[in-house]
Amino acid sequence: MDVEYQEEYIKNSRGVQLFTCKWLPHSSPKALVFLCHGYAMECSDFMKGCGTKLASYGYAVFGIDYEGHGRSMGARCYIKKFDNIVTDCSNYFKSIAGQEDYKNKRRFLYGESMGGAVALLVHRKDPTFWHGAILVAPMCKISEKVKPHPVVVSMLTQIEDVIPRWKIVPTKDVIDAAFKDPVKREEIRANKLIYQQKPRLKTALEMLRTSMGLEDSLNEVTLPFFVLHGEADTVTDPEVSRALYEQASSQDKTIKLYPGMWHALTSGEPDYNIDLVFADIVSWLDKRSDEEYIDKQFTDNVTSVVDDIELESPMVEPKISKPRRSRAHGSYLCGWKGRRMHHHSAM
Repeated sequence: MDVEYQEEYIKNSRGVQLFTCKWLPHSSPKALVFLCHGYAMECSDFMKGCGTKLASYGYAVFGIDYEGHGRSMGARCYIKKFDNIVTDCSNYFKSIAGQEDYKNKRRFLYGESMGGAVALLVHRKDPTFWHGAILVAPMCKISEKVKPHPVVVSMLTQIEDVIPRWKIVPTKDVIDAAFKDPVKREEIRANKLIYQQKPRLKTALEMLRTSMGLEDSLNEVTLPFFVLHGEADTVTDPEVSRALYEQASSQDKTIKLYPGMWHALTSGEPDYNIDLVFADIVSWLDKRSDEEYIDKQFTDNVTSVVDDIELESPMVEPKISKPRRSRAHGSYLCGWKGRRMHHHSAM
């Protein structure tokens, strides 16, 4: 299916120019999908594969570069207030959903890594507005393995307003830890729109506070969601997705863990793994965009529970004995291992 791509700049409520883009099918879309990219990332290039893939299956896909990210204006990767990102996304997404052509279309959020936190907080702003969310290795809790000591947090908090933009936070190379395919890894490095320096102090603390706030309120998540995570992810711990699945109040929720896969499920794996992941995503979206499924949800408020089962797929690389990969220590911004696969609804 042919896909139409468009770009546009808008201004947020603070007068900052933000880059937006969209991928559209040439027929009336099945539903709307709104992208929330990860920390230091951007939409037009990095999430092009995601936008194109979903649009080719009939979805209208919309992306926005956060302030200071990608092609948007602002200090590079400086997050003064995390809620500014959430508000900008919410306002832009709702402006699209309110257009005449889209008023009657179902609305889904899509968040990767830090974008998962953005998506959950956009949902929190108006819980009844959204029909579901795809959450890929979301940042919504800090693993006990990497949670910083309260004394460290207190010390950094005391100086954050003095040197908020200081690139002080030590981190290992997240690109090396997130992208399994070496060719794709180098393509990411070559993308000059992606921030590849040390995180700024204020940014790090805002992400920390956001993660801790979400961790304390996972039970407030009520929308249908599909959370996906690579079992070999050393950037965000799969236990984070498990916690979201177990604690969320959503009646329609699904979790799927992919053996052997890393953090960047939709962009850093070999093509056959990426195809497998997108097949699962599209299947989940298709069912929740189907009128018969929607009618059934309203008339039959019965959910099914499937016991934990191990995911086995011929498309996932066979397990080969390798030296144990060390976790990405030194990063409590997005550093966060879980078990298998669980459904609280049929995918």
